[in-house]
Amino acid sequence: MATDDPVHRKASFVQTVRAVLWSFIGLRKGSEHESDMARLNPVHVIIAGLIAAAVFVAVLIAIVRVVVSQA
Repeated sequence: MATDDPVHRKASFVQTVRAVLWSFIGLRKGSEHESDMARLNPVHVIIAGLIAAAVFVAVLIAIVRVVVSQA
């Protein structure tokens, strides 16, 4: 297996989650982005992105419910 095989890259899932969360915020250095793209597993990026998006939507729904119940 080649080391540049996307499914067998070396970054852990926690590192992938960290990179995805920084991407959600939009605060990334170009050099960090390039190193992440070389290390991150694309499958982990997709899974972490879906989880982060679901958590984000759940938090927004919870905030709306709290605000509407107080009105």
